[in-house]
Amino acid sequence: MHPEILSISLFWFVAAYTPGPNNVVASYSGFNFGVTKTIPHILGVTLGFTSLVLFLTIGLINIFKLFPIIQEIIKYLGTLFLVYLAYKIASSTRSDEVKKDNPVKFIETFLFQYLNPKGVMVGIIVVSTYVELGENYLNYATQVVLLAFLFSSTSITLWTFIGKFLRKFATNEKFIKYFNYVMSGLLLLSIITFYI
Repeated sequence: MHPEILSISLFWFVAAYTPGPNNVVASYSGFNFGVTKTIPHILGVTLGFTSLVLFLTIGLINIFKLFPIIQEIIKYLGTLFLVYLAYKIASSTRSDEVKKDNPVKFIETFLFQYLNPKGVMVGIIVVSTYVELGENYLNYATQVVLLAFLFSSTSITLWTFIGKFLRKFATNEKFIKYFNYVMSGLLLLSIITFYI
């Protein structure tokens, strides 16, 4: 067992459960499309983020250390994707629901984990702080990756259910429209945190 397991768990918990792009989109999707149709988003976030942490533990972190410009590029590409997603969320309405599938697709969500500045930064911090080369490397790296999987899957599922729960209060089209505007606004707000 990693001697800092509680510290790692607390860090993952705070990073995973606080509002961020993934969680905001999960609530939006749960609200507008239900839990079942949000499963691709849940899987995309969980598997995408876990794979990111896995790749960081086996060497990707060294590339970030050698070329810090990559993090800047990720920040700007992630920002562009989130602005696009915020637009899609703000412009979706109940009447679209019949015609459109959930705009949040598995592959987009999976790949976004590599462009999500919050996720990349959190992964780099955890791996560089808690995984060191040595006799315990494999053991510690495995625990960090498993905890990443556990916290990302549970938090994204919880945020989906929060969105689904709020749907009970959606009594008319105006409420739905305002909810989508709020989710779009929160998504745009989360972008600001990348730059402060």
